[in-house]
Amino acid sequence: MITIEVKKKDNVINYVKIKGHSGYSEKGYDIVCASVSSIAITTVNAIVRLDDKAIQYSEDDGLLEINILKSSDTINTLILNMINLFEELRKDYKEYIKIR
Repeated sequence: MITIEVKKKDNVINYVKIKGHSGYSEKGYDIVCASVSSIAITTVNAIVRLDDKAIQYSEDDGLLEINILKSSDTINTLILNMINLFEELRKDYKEYIKIR
């Protein structure tokens, strides 16, 4: 299962941790894992292009941690969009994705 942990400070998201593998299918054919990865990496890349000092992130096999260091309307919108996309994906694959 993929677990997505979201933390807020002053009602603004300041940390996202995505951990695990969905187990939906075998490696290389897992559309749930691929979707989560694509959403997360696209968001990270967009934020870095806007302001490379806005976030710190680290990734490893089955783990992506994002620390949001700067808040702006655009960065907040990108992060909220990422979370909304995860929630939409979870509707169809709730046994493979947990958001807390």
